[in-house]
Amino acid sequence: MPATSFPIPSLLRKKEVLILIGALLGIGSGFLESSLLQNIADGFSKLFMNFLKLVSLPIIFLSIVSNLSGLGSLTEFKVLGRKVLNYALLTTFLAACVGLVFVLFIDPANTSLMKNQESTAASNLNLMDYLIQFIPDNFFKAFTTGNVIGIVVLSFALGLSILMLPLSQRESLHRAFDSLFSALLKMVEAVLYIMPFAVWAFIVLLMRDLDQDLDNIQPPLHIGPDIQVKLQLTDIALYLFCVVGANLVQAFLILPVFLKLKGIAPFQTAKAVFPALSLAFFSKSSSASLPTTLRCAEQNLGLSKRVTFFSLPLCSTINMNGCAAFILVTVLFVTGSQGVLFTPIELAGLTLLSIIGAFGNAAVPMGCFFVASAFLAIMGMPLHIMGLIVPVYALIDMLETAINVWSDVCITAVVDRDIHKEG
Repeated sequence: MPATSFPIPSLLRKKEVLILIGALLGIGSGFLESSLLQNIADGFSKLFMNFLKLVSLPIIFLSIVSNLSGLGSLTEFKVLGRKVLNYALLTTFLAACVGLVFVLFIDPANTSLMKNQESTAASNLNLMDYLIQFIPDNFFKAFTTGNVIGIVVLSFALGLSILMLPLSQRESLHRAFDSLFSALLKMVEAVLYIMPFAVWAFIVLLMRDLDQDLDNIQPPLHIGPDIQVKLQLTDIALYLFCVVGANLVQAFLILPVFLKLKGIAPFQTAKAVFPALSLAFFSKSSSASLPTTLRCAEQNLGLSKRVTFFSLPLCSTINMNGCAAFILVTVLFVTGSQGVLFTPIELAGLTLLSIIGAFGNAAVPMGCFFVASAFLAIMGMPLHIMGLIVPVYALIDMLETAINVWSDVCITAVVDRDIHKEG
């Protein structure tokens, strides 16, 4: 399958410096608290995100269909797919386990989670109701509703069907989808040029929103005297420490060790995909940053298009390390604050549930927050505590998204190394 060439503009050779300048200017503009600058930033960020959302879902669909239809056989698909899925499950499982360890040792809800006491929550879960949305009932509805998992299911079904056609039909369809995919990638070349401006706009809006959220923070209703309010805010701080700590351990310890064990240099890898990590951090959407991630992986890391354009779109949908840790920590914190205790077996079940939730999470801002809230609602838990998390979730979401993309890159680099060794 011929590789598509994407020349790197000379402007992007100093992309890290330009992004840093954009960030510093954003901080300065945010401190000015100028309504004019905030309105400009708001308009630019909406245009930027609208464009990314416009192309992100078609890119996922066309990338998977194009690469599946271009494979030599189903055996080749099984090799690539199995490796990506296995590594995605491994890293997501490790992320959830790290989150569980933080909760068990720090105990932010101030209750024992390991007592052998019957749980009143887990029995209310209906996993089938959650999984049924993975199969869309309308081809185009999956795109209009942003059903990312549904789009992945459709793309795999179509790609594998093309792979089983006679050679002449398969080649013609592959050329058509590959040409559409290449044309779509040409559309997103401008993203890398305007990233410093987008970073400026995102930081201006972030500082505005944080200022408003801090002004509007209210303790939960009926919480009692002042000392109880302080205790409640302390618990929230411990909870945040668990979420952020688990994500940082995943990003700076687990994933680098994962790369080192495969003979890949973590620092050089991170440096090569810095523009993608920056965009993921500020856009809070791994699917929106996918075009930039694809370009960085192919051009800066030198990974093969065959692996990169198969692995990254798939990973951006199913490989949510940060989301798995957030869901598990949040569910345990909220249920623990309501006096719900879990046995070790139930904790294992919740860990599995957080992994499934991470796999089904849409790669959009606040996706993990909504998944965790949905699980808590199904379990019959009150959601007022989630209101305390909202003011600081913007920062959590930024960190989680960057870690998700970092994990996607790590998996893709490892799969590429494995394929080259075996080939």
